[in-house]
Amino acid sequence: MREVKCECGHVNPIGTVICESCGRATNHDEGKKPNQLIDMRYDGSARRSQTYNKTIIDKIWNFFSSVKVGVWLIVITLIASALGTIYPQEMYIPPTVTASEFYKDEYGIFGQIYYALGFHNLYGSWWYLILVASIGISLVICSLDRVIPLYRALKKQGVTRHESFMKRQRLYSSSPINNENEYEQIKKKLKSRRYTVREDNGNILAEKGRFSRWGPYVNHIGLIIFLIGAMLRFIPGMYIDEVLWVREGETAGIPGTDGKYFLKNEKFIMEVYEKDKENEVFSDAIDRQGDGSVIKNFQANVVLYERKGEIIPGAEPELKEIKRKEVRVNEPLKHDGYALYQTSYKLNELNKMRFNLVEKQSDKSFGEITVDLLNPKKKYDLGNGYRVEIASYLPNFYFNDDGEPATKTRVPDNPAFVFKMITPDKPEGESSFVGIRQTIEPNEDNKYKMKFAGVETKNLTALTVRKDMTLWVIGIGGAIFMIGVIQGMYWNHRRIWIKRNGDEILVAGHTNKNWYGLSNELKYVLDDTSINIPADQKDKE
Repeated sequence: MREVKCECGHVNPIGTVICESCGRATNHDEGKKPNQLIDMRYDGSARRSQTYNKTIIDKIWNFFSSVKVGVWLIVITLIASALGTIYPQEMYIPPTVTASEFYKDEYGIFGQIYYALGFHNLYGSWWYLILVASIGISLVICSLDRVIPLYRALKKQGVTRHESFMKRQRLYSSSPINNENEYEQIKKKLKSRRYTVREDNGNILAEKGRFSRWGPYVNHIGLIIFLIGAMLRFIPGMYIDEVLWVREGETAGIPGTDGKYFLKNEKFIMEVYEKDKENEVFSDAIDRQGDGSVIKNFQANVVLYERKGEIIPGAEPELKEIKRKEVRVNEPLKHDGYALYQTSYKLNELNKMRFNLVEKQSDKSFGEITVDLLNPKKKYDLGNGYRVEIASYLPNFYFNDDGEPATKTRVPDNPAFVFKMITPDKPEGESSFVGIRQTIEPNEDNKYKMKFAGVETKNLTALTVRKDMTLWVIGIGGAIFMIGVIQGMYWNHRRIWIKRNGDEILVAGHTNKNWYGLSNELKYVLDDTSINIPADQKDKE
């Protein structure tokens, strides 16, 4: 059987505890004491999770419909989010190091475990997204499992309720009928309190504030929209938070724009407060700084370009200037939904190095080469049979655990070279390992060497590139959530039943909260009448 027919004639879904129309107890309410209060949380309506448990869909539905499961999902997500704040996320570590090396070098074995478990990129990890999605699924199923039967029960509730229903309400009283005219007085007082009054065969149902029952479900809708907005951030193009490093005089593609926009750093400027020139207000801060200066301003004078035409692999893009801007802290460059904020800088990064090929004994030079540290050439021809080849280039040189030369990153913070020097009298070539302040020759009897001749540096600026098309979704979700909070917090659903039962009058009242307020309203409505004011039966249980 999928339906249960009540004695009043109303057909209820299977699993219903009390009849949706008259309130008479069904066989699902058996085993309770005759005078035990009715659980009115969902008006005794049948919930799917408590009715069906056969198919795999039923079991999944029942799992996610549990409030305990939803709470545990939230707790686990909160714990994971807290663990993600122990060490900085990958997006906040220095761009010059790899994530695995950073967490190992900075935090040791715990950093390695942190990285191995994926906490370094927590909010983009697959398992964290599954947790967030599970919370959303739980909210949807919990809401549907409760709101649909509750709506059906409230919509179909009858005016005339069964005697057992009246007696098992928390607020209840019975009185002999003494004055028939009191009904009109009671109805008038109920309407003055903004109750909606329905009457059937001399019985009354007064109701107000039903909309407050939907507050928690409005909360759920707001949370679901909020979670959708948060998950939209992982869709390409919806949310961008990247760091762009640009050297002075260079043009670089803006990340997240698919090659549409480019940025040129024309000049980087840094200004400091100087103690002998500025106001004495900064003198103490300058003294504490140690180097005698406090940063006053740092900015990048940039030019924004847009690509013209289609992207052709290997071809230089044709660019059109869009705008110029002096980007400072809190003064970003904004265009087409993108915002570029001044974040950091790096002064005097090595850009080019010059070396002379010299004869060791006479110190005679046979030519000079200039090595672009960002894009070095393999061979350098000095003429007259003299040439230099780069056999190996280590931009950020160090000795690894095996004692072998290696590089940490491709950023030229500590460049080192293995040069092969080819001359007319040494056609097989001689090798030399050259780093900053050190030269290592495999053969100490080398006739030639590479002598350091100078260096060129450039300043870099770091700009954070941001684009967020999800804020309006998150904002709408937050606004709906707050509406649900207000709706459920400041109003309550109150119902008063008055029933003629032979030669007596039964009065019962129910509210989802604030029983004291409902008791006071019953006192006001029944004042100056012969009907007894309902007593709170919860104290009698």
